[in-house]
Amino acid sequence: MSPVTPVSIGSFSIGGGHPLAFIVGPCVIESPAHALDMALAIRDIAARAAVSVIFKASYDKANRTSRASFRGPGLDSGLKTLADVRARTGLPVLTDVHEPSHAAPAAAVVDVLQIPAFLSRQTDLLVAAARTGKPVNVKKGQFLAPKDMRHVIEKITGEGNQSVIVTERGVSFGYNNLVVDMRAFPMLRELGYPVVFDVTHSLQLPGAGDGVTAGLPEYIEPLACAGVAAGVDAVFMEVHENPSTAKSDAANALRLDALEGLMRKLTRIHLAARDVAGAGT
Repeated sequence: MSPVTPVSIGSFSIGGGHPLAFIVGPCVIESPAHALDMALAIRDIAARAAVSVIFKASYDKANRTSRASFRGPGLDSGLKTLADVRARTGLPVLTDVHEPSHAAPAAAVVDVLQIPAFLSRQTDLLVAAARTGKPVNVKKGQFLAPKDMRHVIEKITGEGNQSVIVTERGVSFGYNNLVVDMRAFPMLRELGYPVVFDVTHSLQLPGAGDGVTAGLPEYIEPLACAGVAAGVDAVFMEVHENPSTAKSDAANALRLDALEGLMRKLTRIHLAARDVAGAGT
């Protein structure tokens, strides 16, 4: 298997034999107070579980199913909230960017720029994100094979930015359904960059909720366990203190009070999988 080049995020690194990391937070910024409360809780949970965590939240969800759905506070207000979260918690922060013009202002605030799956082939967006010099996490499109991501990666690295992370979030399987092919994880790692498993969005039933995306949150734990055993470098999960009231991705969020136990379990699986892999070399 090709060596994976680690990517540094704040005080820790993802990939290259480093411990399993986590990207965790609410889908969207619901309010400044909610974002900060969630970040403080996640920071404390991660400290107890002794894991490295990146806080994630979107200032704009431009790809909601319905025009009537809540999108978030927008660029200026959202980045102000994320800057406050970062300053008051000490956590590195990740957010989505949907437009090339958003890359530079977002990069001035956050630690990682994330490219949504639907936009994973948008060259101008990838180039703009790459040129900021910040780590870029690209979600593999639901329509792409793992090997196709080499072209996406080259659009970023071609700008001189080697801090690339690739995220698997399931592949379209007929209408209103996604599946995760566990072969995708070693295939993606062969490209030489850290691989993240987005458990949350892999359990979506896109558009199946009559204007909103439905989901299968009861399978978060088994799917996350399987992905970590298959050899990912980080796990992406959206969490909420009361998922039924979340303003975005309510059908897929993990309850906040279940996060610590799952972090501990996934860390144990990661260590066991690494030991087995090491014994086989």
